[in-house]
Amino acid sequence: MALCHLTPPRSFLLGSSPSYYISSLKLKPTVPSVKKRFFSFSISAAMASASPAKKVLVPIANGTEPMEAVITIDVLRRAGADVTVASVEKQLRVEACHGVKIIADVLISDCSKGVFDLITLPGGMPGAANLKNSEVLESLVKKQAADGKLYAAICASPAVAFGSWGVLKGLKATCYPSFMDQLASSATTVEARVQVDGKAVTSRGPGTTMEFAVVLVEQLYGKEKADEVSGPLVMRSNHGDEYIITELNPVEWTPNDSPKILVPIANGTEEMEATMIIDILRRAKANVVVASVEDQLEILASRKVKLEADVLLDEAAKLSYDLIVLPGGLGGAQAFAKSEKLVNMLKKQRDSQRPYGAICASPALVLEPHGLLKGKKATAFPAMCDKLSDKSEIENRVVVDGNLITSRGPGTSIEFALGIVEKFFGRKKAIELAKVMLFVHP
Repeated sequence: MALCHLTPPRSFLLGSSPSYYISSLKLKPTVPSVKKRFFSFSISAAMASASPAKKVLVPIANGTEPMEAVITIDVLRRAGADVTVASVEKQLRVEACHGVKIIADVLISDCSKGVFDLITLPGGMPGAANLKNSEVLESLVKKQAADGKLYAAICASPAVAFGSWGVLKGLKATCYPSFMDQLASSATTVEARVQVDGKAVTSRGPGTTMEFAVVLVEQLYGKEKADEVSGPLVMRSNHGDEYIITELNPVEWTPNDSPKILVPIANGTEEMEATMIIDILRRAKANVVVASVEDQLEILASRKVKLEADVLLDEAAKLSYDLIVLPGGLGGAQAFAKSEKLVNMLKKQRDSQRPYGAICASPALVLEPHGLLKGKKATAFPAMCDKLSDKSEIENRVVVDGNLITSRGPGTSIEFALGIVEKFFGRKKAIELAKVMLFVHP
């Protein structure tokens, strides 16, 4: 299939802008007649020197850890990589861990003759074992290693897949702590959050995935591109330390039972944020309902990851919730703001003094314009904070004000979800989860 073969450079495609390449030349022509010719030449020369988008394969399986898959895909696509998501199952739709449903772009068999700059495996069990059992994937990764090209894995996959295939011999590698003994038989084990040795990149778990993905960007494109991509993610600088939430006007969030939480999604939703929220809250044993505000269950998220909701919003609206929490993403937030049903549910939630929250663009584009931040302190994606009427707490990564919780972006999503866990289940439970995910040092 076309996704598994070389595509033209991004700058060659119809409608693309060569401004990035032009501006980097910093031309200062002074003669008008020369200016026109030189400008034309500079475009051609710059475009001719442009390399094709780096091609990346991310295989997924039933039992894949969804955070590890989705964060990696999202971050690499932000860098401009041509990422193919391939199912090793018999169908495109995979049931990832914690009930997250992801729709792949292609089947792994469609990629058997593909050539990639990077092949990177998410973890999760039994996802890692299902990846290991794919003969097509094994062949691709072994060829990748033999050809001296980048290959990477996280969590259980360095031990379960790469170890079994013998592609880490003589190399330093890391993985999820409970698989380190298994990895020791096929690599030199280290406890780094991300380990690069030659063309092999390995990492530990969900809480190290964003760091892992940024390192992959650096390996493919260089440090300048990695810094450019990581900036808007709003990542932590103190990886592994305990997280902090800012709480004002504290009230207890006390559900009758296991908290019932609604997570709406839409076309254009930020897939990292949605996936981290859903995954972590389900790890905490909350009853999470994922509802599509579109007219079908499948949505196309902001970086083109295809996710499947549990129900449509019309069905979800028949129930009441202990918390309604909105992921961000510009298109998704705009869709939420236009959904009269969702906005009315949020207003009812507020009026009933039940918790509600939002992250990234959604505090500014959904809550603020509908009066849902009135008298409240909140934060949002840095570029959106000018839309908030009260900016006094915007620099905080997670802000809880009574029954409202808000946060900043993809890089604060784990803290945001843990903040929700903390409000419902207590700090001890939240820290336990943070350690299991390796977001906080074990």
